[in-house]
Amino acid sequence: MCGITGWVDFGRDLRTEASVLADMTATMTRRGPDTGGVWLAPHAALGHRRLAVIDIEGGRQPMIAEEDGRPLAVLTYSGEIYNFVQLRSELETRGHRFRSRSDTEVVLRAYLEWGEHCAERFNGMYAFAIWDVRREELVLVRDRVGIKPLYYYPTAEGLLFGSEPKAILAHPAVDRVVDADGLRELFAGVKTPGAGVIRGMPELAPGHVLRIGRSGTTIRRYWSLAAHEHTDDLPATIDTVRGLLTDIVRRQVVADVPLCTMLSGGLDSSTLTALAARATAGSGERVRTFSVDFVGYADNFEPDLTHPTVDSPYVQQVVDHVGADHSHVLLGNAEMTLPEIRSAVVEAMDWPVLIAGPGSMDISLYLLFRAIRQHSTVALTGESADELFGGYPWFHHPEYGAPGTLPWSLAHNLGFPALFGPVRAALDVTGYQHEQYRAAAREVPVLPGEPGRERVARATTYFFLTRFMRTLLDRKDRLSMALGLEVRVPFCDHRLQEYVFNTPWSMRTYDGGWKSLLRGAVSDLLPAPVLNRPKTGYPVSNDPSYDQVVREELGKLLAGGDAAVEPLLNPVVVRDIRTDPAAAAQLTRTEVDTALHLNEWLSRYRLQLQL
Repeated sequence: MCGITGWVDFGRDLRTEASVLADMTATMTRRGPDTGGVWLAPHAALGHRRLAVIDIEGGRQPMIAEEDGRPLAVLTYSGEIYNFVQLRSELETRGHRFRSRSDTEVVLRAYLEWGEHCAERFNGMYAFAIWDVRREELVLVRDRVGIKPLYYYPTAEGLLFGSEPKAILAHPAVDRVVDADGLRELFAGVKTPGAGVIRGMPELAPGHVLRIGRSGTTIRRYWSLAAHEHTDDLPATIDTVRGLLTDIVRRQVVADVPLCTMLSGGLDSSTLTALAARATAGSGERVRTFSVDFVGYADNFEPDLTHPTVDSPYVQQVVDHVGADHSHVLLGNAEMTLPEIRSAVVEAMDWPVLIAGPGSMDISLYLLFRAIRQHSTVALTGESADELFGGYPWFHHPEYGAPGTLPWSLAHNLGFPALFGPVRAALDVTGYQHEQYRAAAREVPVLPGEPGRERVARATTYFFLTRFMRTLLDRKDRLSMALGLEVRVPFCDHRLQEYVFNTPWSMRTYDGGWKSLLRGAVSDLLPAPVLNRPKTGYPVSNDPSYDQVVREELGKLLAGGDAAVEPLLNPVVVRDIRTDPAAAAQLTRTEVDTALHLNEWLSRYRLQLQL
């Protein structure tokens, strides 16, 4: 896994801009701590930082394909192609010769053979750029589901690109402006495909290819979810899901570095752990697992809708069942409230992700990943299982959502009752949520004659897969890669997504429960209590002293009167806190964490707000 960046400009000689490209590439060092490289040509400059996972010595980049000593194409690539061995064999039969055993060289040779359509042959997570020397064209490609990030910034004579916005912001010509559209994207809790937050800097939408040459820029979609009739009966469907999961995990445990699973004791992570244990059984080593907990969490635990149970007992059952080599990461407020940790989290994220939990979740994930990285370089995690198999309450209780908005919007909005009320109203965030719902609803693939309940379930699944899940993927990618940890997400395999998306809701809930299809597919792998455990969200510290510390931090920030975030805050609430810092106790943790994260972001990145 790596960080990529680059610059195409048809109006100047980029061979004289080595220092700028070096600065852009250096921002990706945490994503690729092992090695780095740059490649310069008259009108293209590519940078790469590498986290070595496959073929430690042979996969250095940027990688050049040559013929008779002449460069044909140059690649900077981030990701993993899980079917690269099979593709390599096919390419060899077509006359290609390989100098390494890396998947990077397979990507490069696949482009030479099939052009931009090579992406349609890949199974994996990836974002890459190829400078086609023969045509003087840049090709940007992003994986189908959007696991690996890729942003770009059009210029008068070309464009800039990078795995993360910070790489593009390192270029001196980039405007550092966040306008109303960017703020709406932040505050609405909607991951609009292709949208960015910094003005002029969109992301390449998942499943898309961008080409830019002297004649202009084109963007093509090469993959999307489609509606197909499901012809398998229930037993065959269960068997197919099991077969897919087995193959996916078998492919994704391949690495030349230590690998582990993140284990919460829930159905999703326990499934991956059990399958990984089977896939690696012949290696002579036990599967490595990690879980997270907070000091005093069990003692102060009070069940609620999103956290009906604690993780620890279920984690231990899975560890005992599969014989895992387990580590329990215990976090406390002393490290979670350190200013330098919040700063590191904001730098990793590039902008706050204002959905699915307060900022303390980002902090705890960062600290968990830091602990894992001391032992492993690759981790498997369960993102997308809830979105795909129906693990959220909105699938089963649509009344939890607001009509005409994406299902989670109502719950999201409840996290910002006071501190951001005026700016959210001025931005018409609820109107933006309705607008994005209508846009998503128009995209939903339709199967003629599908019953009403099935249509609703298909639409809800589509919303979660295309708008909600990608936010979670962004969070996991940024926080893990900032520590040089590669996170793989087996449930995001496009074959599984296509199959389950078209499985009728009646089969996905065939026994009347949640995620019935997944439970049925792995019923022989896990202890019964784990199989039947109710959906429980990622744990968040319940220590009231955390809230006290961050509220005091907010009070000190606002006392100065020059906080970067202040234009976004409710002036009445700010006045009350300045008069009496204890007034901050009326704010939710989400509001406080959000204000602190936003202030750090705006200050660190020297951003201009244009409301």
